[in-house]
Amino acid sequence: MDVRPRAERPATTHGFGRPRAGRFPRRAFACTAFGFGLALCGWVAPAGAQTPTGPFPLEVDVATLDGIIAAYYDVVSHAAGEPIQVERDRSLHHPDARAIITGADAEGSPTIANMSLAEYHESAAGGGAFYEWELHRVVRRFGNMADVWSTYAYSDTRLGPEQGRGINSIQLYWDGDRWWITGWIFDNERPGNAIPPEYLPGG
Repeated sequence: MDVRPRAERPATTHGFGRPRAGRFPRRAFACTAFGFGLALCGWVAPAGAQTPTGPFPLEVDVATLDGIIAAYYDVVSHAAGEPIQVERDRSLHHPDARAIITGADAEGSPTIANMSLAEYHESAAGGGAFYEWELHRVVRRFGNMADVWSTYAYSDTRLGPEQGRGINSIQLYWDGDRWWITGWIFDNERPGNAIPPEYLPGG
């Protein structure tokens, strides 16, 4: 951790989550508008929102930006036949977090899938081995908010060879005690959409 109007999802990444081309059927989801009252009185978990259970969150996962970004990648990396770390992933995200996947269809037209974390987990479950890791990071922080542009690579074997790359834009919030992922959006590299040098190692 898909949706979109019915069709086939664009080529994307992210194992159980962060799906790749044609791996999961699309779904249509309506956007939800939030009024000022909700925005000003703080976050409220929507009905049916997933909340983590067991030992999560792990302090090492949420105490620092480095920790939560490392966990973001770790939860989706798994060997064939192994389950994804859904409970740990939930503990990284606020209950109202959104997962957004962009890309292009077979004709090259832009596509978007916008979903809750629960919808993302549901649509992205299953599949074979998948490993994803960070190549480069650009962080912008002001006060209690941060935006991380994290360039990734993925493969069906641990640490490669690379089968694809892209960029995650991950939005985070610091509540005074821990970091929360409030949402993320990504696009994958493809012909005509090369990753700019400034978002690659040495850039």
